[in-house]
Amino acid sequence: MKEIVLDTETTGISVKEGHRIVEIGCLELNNLIPTKNKFHYFLNPERKVSEKAFEIHGYTDDFLSKQKKFSEIAEEFLSFIKDKRLIIHNSEFDLAHLNNELALFGKDKISNEIIDTLTLARDKFPGSPVSLDALCKRYRIDNSRRVKHTALIDCDLLSKVYINLTDQKEPPLDFKKSESFIEENVHGISYFKKIISPTSTELKNHKEYLKNNLKKNYFN
Repeated sequence: MKEIVLDTETTGISVKEGHRIVEIGCLELNNLIPTKNKFHYFLNPERKVSEKAFEIHGYTDDFLSKQKKFSEIAEEFLSFIKDKRLIIHNSEFDLAHLNNELALFGKDKISNEIIDTLTLARDKFPGSPVSLDALCKRYRIDNSRRVKHTALIDCDLLSKVYINLTDQKEPPLDFKKSESFIEENVHGISYFKKIISPTSTELKNHKEYLKNNLKKNYFN
């Protein structure tokens, strides 16, 4: 099953206020394993970047004015995502901007199957922070490169978060060095289960607990 992890950066939040896409990034997964296929462009939004958006991604108007327009890369983008499930964090935002860009030159809305990792995370961890940074922290994924929001870095981090959210966990790099683990392989994905061995004191207390409770259950 091929999937596309997708992320965009924009000039601002609201499509209704005329904000546009300034960067689009996609990474392909095949049965949850990243392939070498990726899609990435900086884009000329034909308008100024808002101050808040600039603080997030740091792309200047001058830099973006020299990039291709979305209409110039749209067919390549649609071909790249064709018949593939899209993995997006907060898909409502990205899809609104992508569909707006497509509508500007007469293209249909995206009809791919969508998995929203924000929804997955909210269902799995109700009441807990579910931003991309928060999920990286929860799963001990190194996000030190994420000084600014950039589409490809965010896609890479999201692919790791997605694997964990679907319980195909990637172990931290130091796990096998510091602890005892069993390696398993499910659908071509290697992951690790931690082996926790009880101490002699814990075994003794457990036997004593069973002995006392079995007596109580037998005589009551």
